Amino acid sequence: MHLFSGFQFRDWLLANDPALSRLRMASRVTLTIVLSFAILLAIQMFIAPLPKAAFGLGIVLSIEGGVAVRDKGNSRQLVTRLFGCIASIAVVGIAAGLEDRRFLSDLVFLVVIALASAGRVFGPRGFAIGMFAFTSYFMGAYFQPSLAELPYVAGGPVVAVLVGHVVRAVLLPDDWRRDLLRSLESVRGRINQILFKLAALAGGAEIGEADRQELRQLEDRLKEVVLTAETFIPRPPGGVFDAAADPAAELAIRLFDAHLAAESAIVLSFQSPPPFALVHAVIEADPVELGRYEEMAETIKDQPQGETVRALLWLGKARKQLTQAIGEGQASGFSGIDAAMDTTQPQPIDFSFANPLLRSALQITLASALAMGFGLLLSRDRWFWAVLAAFLVFTNTNSRGDTAMKALSRSLGTVFGIAIGLLLATLISGEPVIAIPVAAICIFLAFYFLQVSYATMTFFISIVLCLVYGMTGVLTLDLLQLRIGETVIGAVAGTAVAFLVFPARTRGALDAALARWFQALDELLSSIGDGKSGFALIAQSQKIDACYRDVTVAARPLGSSWSVVTRPGQIRQTLAIFLSCTYWARILAKSYAASGEADELKRLIASDLALMKDAAPRGSTCFFIERKASRTTGRHLPLSREGARLGLEMIGSALQRLYPQADVLPFAPGEVIARSKQG
Repeated sequence: MHLFSGFQFRDWLLANDPALSRLRMASRVTLTIVLSFAILLAIQMFIAPLPKAAFGLGIVLSIEGGVAVRDKGNSRQLVTRLFGCIASIAVVGIAAGLEDRRFLSDLVFLVVIALASAGRVFGPRGFAIGMFAFTSYFMGAYFQPSLAELPYVAGGPVVAVLVGHVVRAVLLPDDWRRDLLRSLESVRGRINQILFKLAALAGGAEIGEADRQELRQLEDRLKEVVLTAETFIPRPPGGVFDAAADPAAELAIRLFDAHLAAESAIVLSFQSPPPFALVHAVIEADPVELGRYEEMAETIKDQPQGETVRALLWLGKARKQLTQAIGEGQASGFSGIDAAMDTTQPQPIDFSFANPLLRSALQITLASALAMGFGLLLSRDRWFWAVLAAFLVFTNTNSRGDTAMKALSRSLGTVFGIAIGLLLATLISGEPVIAIPVAAICIFLAFYFLQVSYATMTFFISIVLCLVYGMTGVLTLDLLQLRIGETVIGAVAGTAVAFLVFPARTRGALDAALARWFQALDELLSSIGDGKSGFALIAQSQKIDACYRDVTVAARPLGSSWSVVTRPGQIRQTLAIFLSCTYWARILAKSYAASGEADELKRLIASDLALMKDAAPRGSTCFFIERKASRTTGRHLPLSREGARLGLEMIGSALQRLYPQADVLPFAPGEVIARSKQG
């Protein structure tokens, strides 16, 4: 059989889009826009003429309905959409009433921005209604409808809201069982990617640093989709399963084992690359060849190659178990797993400036005011683009570094999108039969890549705007230059405010993420000291996984290529240490059981806690420590009889690597401490 015979397009798609969530969101947004536009066009042709503002609102609220509405459950989503529709019509009415008083209208726009931003304090519903209000006032001020046209303008929001709800609740609905199945397929797909990479490296004497880095990236991508899959597995109110007999618990264990086995295969391959024939046998699930390697593993068990073989065999078994779970899900739709009860309690609302959401609201308002002022100097009619850019660069950011990266992404996406859009519009603007489908494809691609690359989303949206300008006959080079200029003004205003007003330092966000990671690790070690085991430890190790993901997100601005503060390689090295510690925490959680080594394990736990007590207060300082590259070898595979001890040793080794000291060792000199993961 061919090595890649099982690697089909759907597997590739699922491996790169867990649960097909990006595909579904892009499809929802595109379908909602198309249907809303078609309905409004039918109203225009057969019932009554509609102002341009109705079409504009119909399109932008179709987008917001697909992206901003994040409530759980169709009924809650409908309520949010209806409130958003009311807010939209209200602010458009205010904009129309103040059209003759432009200065006052501009000030009211800032008030709307402040209220829309502060509305995020109320959670997902407040966020969505705020986005509806902001974009609606933007469109009202841009198209300048009269009060007499307001009843017709209202058709846009009403149609967009109703169509958006039908698309999300009926045509492309949420289904956690389907998403669970797809996310498990995504996990298998990413394990396949790891296996294919190992196959390409198999048989070599040593894996080079570039290939190690690629494998670590594949490991991070696997972790990302495993965390996604775990969110779809219903858990008891306490978050810890009571018994393995529970179908959901059994599935969670299979997922946990597959993740751990894949990471172990990577770790062991760093020490000794696997035989090509074995990797091929794992990919093809060849029982004869795998049986031969099972026998061989016993004869070479004390050699590095033997441990790599055993790691691949483990991965083969875990992958087979995962495939069986996928098959059961395809056959039964996971009907044996009951849906989780929503036990989420409403959070208290904090309107003080201690709340980062309120500080962000002030930042957004000030940035919008700056963008408005400088945008007006550039154009009385198109300054809205500057405000739009200033408002949006603060969305889903945690620090000033995040905001700066998003501002840069928006500026670059706009520039390159307009360049390509101008070319396309010049070629096909006179052919609406071609231009409209191309615009629809670009809208789909924009929201398909939204969660991956903000610059890519902006790129495709800019192309769509160029095509729209071309079809409406207003496309000029001066107009496009003006859009670029206004976008840059908004991006610069947003970045400046992010750095000067209530600045959320990147290191501050990273410090907070690291504090949560250290706390989660402390809870795991303390639970072992208290005698807990089984699902309780696994749940805590999964919490460490989630905290590690937060650390990588918080550290991203420090390691970006444009950063002048530090070197990306140094950031990656430190993240690799935290990744190592997170991996061995899972080994510890899986392997721990009460044994005769209790005193030894307690000593190792005490050593690890002492290292944590030293490292945790230093926060993100570890990301700026220069370390010598060291690579040692030793036993890595977590055998059942030594997995807990080895896990504790490796956690201590990783913690000590954060602040290396030549004269301080976390354990007795004779103990084996392997460091392949930090390689």
